[in-house]
Amino acid sequence: MAMEMRLPAARKPLSERLGRDTKKHLVVPGDTITTDTGFMRGHGTYMGEEKLIASVAGSVERVNKLICVKALKTRYIGEVGDIVVGRITERRRSAEDELAMRGFLQEGDLISAEVQAVFSDGAVSLHTRSLKYGKLGQGVLVQVSPSLVKRQKTHFHDLPCGASVILGNNGFIWIYPTPEHKEEEAGGFIANLEPVSLADREVISRLRNCVISLVTQRMMLYDTSILYCYEASLPHQIKDILKPEIMEEIVMETRQRLLEQEG
Repeated sequence: MAMEMRLPAARKPLSERLGRDTKKHLVVPGDTITTDTGFMRGHGTYMGEEKLIASVAGSVERVNKLICVKALKTRYIGEVGDIVVGRITERRRSAEDELAMRGFLQEGDLISAEVQAVFSDGAVSLHTRSLKYGKLGQGVLVQVSPSLVKRQKTHFHDLPCGASVILGNNGFIWIYPTPEHKEEEAGGFIANLEPVSLADREVISRLRNCVISLVTQRMMLYDTSILYCYEASLPHQIKDILKPEIMEEIVMETRQRLLEQEG
């Protein structure tokens, strides 16, 4: 019977700055964040007895005089302009609308869309009016906490490793082969179901494991962090990336590169 054993290994030395900057101030509801009345109250906090107190569990973030608590796990709350990835489960328009749309999208289709409007009950209205939205073809879907998806000007990224990602603000990440021709968008109303080459499948699988590694270590997901993690993982086999010690190593290397980039 084959058995795999992993022995303790010495960790790579980290820069002093990395050690300082990665320390987070974690709080739970009811914790006192500060007694300094000069700070402004942000989301996830409230004032009580001249103290700023956490109302959610998460990490404290400060921007100038504004203090907020970023929840470690949170439910997605839509905003107009958000990019979302999801599967159609039902339709709520008239029968005529349903018949007209069934020629393009059907229940069960995986799509990308943009939030057009947000209603008082939290429901959102979506549209797929651009060819970059619509049906998704061959690829891999990864679900993460929406709080870990960094808001950017664009959430569609073609990575130099040969694959592309759609970073849904709702926490769904779509990884797929980069189209050979730019006019072949990820969406549209005709899904590309052509077989994916072995090389592309390996790149997608590696990216998928890198996303899971970043999420496990509570790192924000955006194009640069994913690419740096991918490059840090290259010395390792795809199946080994999710081993705890390798996961920690490549994410720490990713974090250090991002800090160096920030200067």
